[in-house]
Amino acid sequence: QVQLVESGGGLVQPGGSLRLSCVASGTNLRINSMAWYRQAPGKEREPVASITVGGATTYADSVKGQFTISRDNAKNTVYLQMNTLKPEDTAVYYCNRASGLFATWGQGTQVTVSS
Repeated sequence: QVQLVESGGGLVQPGGSLRLSCVASGTNLRINSMAWYRQAPGKEREPVASITVGGATTYADSVKGQFTISRDNAKNTVYLQMNTLKPEDTAVYYCNRASGLFATWGQGTQVTVSS
């Protein structure tokens, strides 16, 4: 059974940075295109960044130039580097496949951007 464990969130002031991690078990991320998603209060979950098996990346317009997705296949881990954070980035962040989602989501990691 696939398990995804996100970590690295927290409370940060506007303009700050965080690095999120997603560790997978029960699957080899090397063969999966992966993505980070976020869900803000009262809103639907939305994709923010994805990375293919070959390392090609795509970003939502709202985070281009601000977020960077990467992967370490040896550690079966996907990362999301978030810079210049804004209050509107406040959300619970999740990882999953970019398409053909794993049925079970992780618990997510809360990111709160506030002064």
